[in-house]
Amino acid sequence: QGQLVESGGGLVQPGGSLRLSCAASGIIFKISTMGWYRRAPGQQRELVAHITSGGTETYADSVKGRFTISRDNAKNTVNLQMNSLKAEDTAVYYCNAKGLIPMKYDYWGQGTQVTVSS
Repeated sequence: QGQLVESGGGLVQPGGSLRLSCAASGIIFKISTMGWYRRAPGQQRELVAHITSGGTETYADSVKGRFTISRDNAKNTVNLQMNSLKAEDTAVYYCNAKGLIPMKYDYWGQGTQVTVSS
């Protein structure tokens, strides 16, 4: 059973930066597609960014140029560097792991709150 533990959320002023981290266990990390999603109050959960096992990155249009996803296969971690934060980035951010080996899986972390406010 895979486990994902997020860290790094908090309160930041508009224009500021935060770095989220997700530590994974119980999965073959290096072949997993890792992603960050978020759910704002009253909204559905949406994709923020994901990175494939080969390192291909995909971003939501709303965060392109401001957020960067990265992975460290040696440490089984995936990070989300968030710069130029806006009030509309306020949400609970979730780490996600998807893969097919040894069987199809789709694991979620517990979420970490990011609040952008002055």
